[in-house]
Amino acid sequence: MTSMSRARVARRIAAGAAYGGGGIGLAGAAAVGLLLAEVQLAKRHVGNGSGGRVPVADGLYGNSYVTPDEPPLRLTMLGDSTAAGQGVHRAGQTPGALLASGLSAVAERPVELHNVALPGATSDDLDRQVALVLANPARVPDVCVIMIGANDVTHHMPATRSVRHLSAAVRRLRTVGAEVVVGTCPDLGTVEQVGQPLRWLARRASRQLAAAQTIGTVEQGGRTVSLGDMLGPEFEANPRELFGPDNYHPSAEGYATAAMAMLPTVCAALALWPAEEERPDVSRREGFLPVARAAAEAASEAGTEVTAAMPTGSRGPWALLKRRKRRRVQEPEPQAAPVPSTQRTP
Repeated sequence: MTSMSRARVARRIAAGAAYGGGGIGLAGAAAVGLLLAEVQLAKRHVGNGSGGRVPVADGLYGNSYVTPDEPPLRLTMLGDSTAAGQGVHRAGQTPGALLASGLSAVAERPVELHNVALPGATSDDLDRQVALVLANPARVPDVCVIMIGANDVTHHMPATRSVRHLSAAVRRLRTVGAEVVVGTCPDLGTVEQVGQPLRWLARRASRQLAAAQTIGTVEQGGRTVSLGDMLGPEFEANPRELFGPDNYHPSAEGYATAAMAMLPTVCAALALWPAEEERPDVSRREGFLPVARAAAEAASEAGTEVTAAMPTGSRGPWALLKRRKRRRVQEPEPQAAPVPSTQRTP
């Protein structure tokens, strides 16, 4: 499928989400029977995402930056098991802890992390999660990171419905002043032990949803980072290293890779990234594109950021596509945050 074709599919899904459509599937109705048979076979070898314990990483990061006259930045994680950090054993290995630690170092301010993500969640759970986030108007987050979509694909949720819930969540958070960064649907075609044709169908469905998520998010004032290919070449080359013990969720190294891809965008959303990094670099094929085309390109390349750039024109709204340089995110030291020692059961 060409970039233009992917853009048209993504635009159609996003339009269906905006105007109440619900019948556009992710992989085609004719493939559903085959998918169901393959999924049952794959589940014998791959964890289904519903078990295990999740480390509690909530707390204050960057204690050395605490000052009496400056409150901490507030970072909130929403989404599914990948946002929660399922698959690792230590709180400091979760993406929330890694992002909080990295953000604190860049901002030279303490960061208060709060995580409301739910393992196994699909996008329709975002309404409940956003309500939790906004329950206290005096503690609105400075930035929210949403990681969701994989369960929508595996549960055959219509893409239009999925994007509708995500767009509504982004809109509610942006309305109260929170910046929003969405890590789009990862490429499920990289899960080890999943054979063809399910792998091809899963990859196609994942990328279609990721592109549509980008359109819906950018149109509501958020930013996206593609997680798809991040779980592609690196995960396919090093599945034992980058996937966790259940062969489904990322390992500590995998979550560090995800945090490394998202941290620059989180910092840019808060105006903390160097100004020269915000200008498009032609040598890295960055620039302004119609949002649907930018979304389609981003879905095929890990770490690619898409953010709103220009008002709607003859070809729809425009966006800035950036391929940010990745920086390694280190696991925070044990003393970096007063993290509870207890575990929470999803």
